[in-house]
Amino acid sequence: MDVMNNELGDPELHFWLTRSVARTMGVNLSEAMACNQLSPQEYSTLVTACRACALVETCKHWLGGQTGIARTAPVGCINSEVLEALAQRH
Repeated sequence: MDVMNNELGDPELHFWLTRSVARTMGVNLSEAMACNQLSPQEYSTLVTACRACALVETCKHWLGGQTGIARTAPVGCINSEVLEALAQRH
């Protein structure tokens, strides 16, 4: 997707992709917000960043291949740094 043209993916799809990747990494984003490890604005930023990512099919494939807790986000994940930091706190 061309971010310069403000072409963002479907908000609902990327909301669920963000939550699913986090969950696969052992992170509950709602709990992270309740524990002040993640602000609502930061959560929104994660979803918006995901919406700008061109690796949706790679992400879906990665999610489909996971059988346990993943230590890292999918290769190329735009949110990997934040999600991996949250995963280390659990």
